[in-house]
Amino acid sequence: MLSHKTKYALKALLYLAQQDKNHISKTIEIAEEASIPKKFLEQILLDLKRGHFVGSKQGKFGGYYLLKSKEEITLAEIHRFFDGAIALLPCASINFYEPCSDCKEESECLLRHGLIAIRNETLKAMEGITIASLEKK
Repeated sequence: MLSHKTKYALKALLYLAQQDKNHISKTIEIAEEASIPKKFLEQILLDLKRGHFVGSKQGKFGGYYLLKSKEEITLAEIHRFFDGAIALLPCASINFYEPCSDCKEESECLLRHGLIAIRNETLKAMEGITIASLEKK
């Protein structure tokens, strides 16, 4: 399952993607329109800024805007950024691999082989979903 943080990050990115190209959105505007608790959103936007997904402008007319193209931001990328591995176990992970302590021979582990297949299909689907494609649905 996606964490609340990831879900809200996706909702914020979707909101920003739907704005005019030069529009800068205030945190309160995003929070209200995307139904995200403002305090939680502030931290998420800072994380998204650190991840170079959004940019910000300070001052009276300041706020947030997409830095990265909505066609480039994938569900997989946001999931990994906030929630970590897509795989169900560390031994089946690409980016967060760790061997299992209870496995005698990893290459012979039937569970691992099955979980790698699940990871591959999940990753393929998540990489195929962009903020732009979510916006069109």
